[in-house]
Amino acid sequence: MIRFNCDYSEGAHEKVLEKIAATNMEQTEGYGRDGYSMQAKELIKKLCGRTDADVHFLVGGTQTNLTVISAGLRPYQGVIAARTGHINIHETGAVEACGHKVLALSSEDGKITAGQVEDYCRAHMEDSDREHTVQPKMVYISQSTELGTIYRKEELEELAGVCRKNGLFLFMDGARLGYALAASDNTLALEDLGRLCDVFYIGGTKVGALFGEAVVITNPFLKEDFRYMIKQKGGMLAKGRLLGLQFLALLEDGLYMKISRHADGLAEELREAFHKAGVPFLVENTTNQLFPILPDDILEKWKEKYSFSYQQRVDQEHSAVRFCTSWATKKEDVEQLVGDIEKIYAK
Repeated sequence: MIRFNCDYSEGAHEKVLEKIAATNMEQTEGYGRDGYSMQAKELIKKLCGRTDADVHFLVGGTQTNLTVISAGLRPYQGVIAARTGHINIHETGAVEACGHKVLALSSEDGKITAGQVEDYCRAHMEDSDREHTVQPKMVYISQSTELGTIYRKEELEELAGVCRKNGLFLFMDGARLGYALAASDNTLALEDLGRLCDVFYIGGTKVGALFGEAVVITNPFLKEDFRYMIKQKGGMLAKGRLLGLQFLALLEDGLYMKISRHADGLAEELREAFHKAGVPFLVENTTNQLFPILPDDILEKWKEKYSFSYQQRVDQEHSAVRFCTSWATKKEDVEQLVGDIEKIYAK
């Protein structure tokens, strides 16, 4: 079985494992207070152009999302997100289980706009009975989104401006940040995120690490007592140096971007093959997730050889599915799929 169903099927990049193995028997302080974690934090601050930022390592994306959101909101406040946002559809209600409603906005491409946020805030403030409704206080976006699309610099600047105008925190989920930064049409850099976001994270789990996400906090309000929140929400690792070591390995010599470009490049080969075969897409993007719309009979045949994710029913005979490349995807596996696309759609 060749797996294209997600970007975390494999373990970790060999350089990550080498660094962990080389330091395996060292004794260090726990819970992320070790020297390796401190080095990784300083490196991340430098890369983001924010020496004043706080950096924390958490074990996974869901823990990171619910911890950040819980740290920023009072009990009566909620978080604005796209209807397709990860916190709204793929985290088993984790945020709402912590007492904060997800205020979902319509979206066809996985993104939300500054105009949508402005309209939502205006409607709330113009409601004479607004104290009977959930108050918006944070905006959650993903880079890249659940549909593989990315925010451009001007879009993020507009969102940041609306958030500041309305007193909202801007939080970027960066679980797939590497694949977004490596996209051919990307216009954002880490320095832009450090300038525009109140908090964001650099994803490791889906981009070469065994596990872990690096949270970067620039807003002073969110910095306060954040480690208490990490511990309470189950995101703090006792052997915290394992997180710091992984991010050192990924970020020291540009490995993070190199392996992200690898994934995006192979995704582009698949994208071109589907396009040449006349296959439409649910949404067009330039990152490592592809959403072709295929006949059900073809998908049934492919299930014997490939693993992919079902997205949604399109009509009685077609479904949109997701094919996902990763930092570890093999070129020969992509070539096999390209060959099968060409055979099935040969005219």
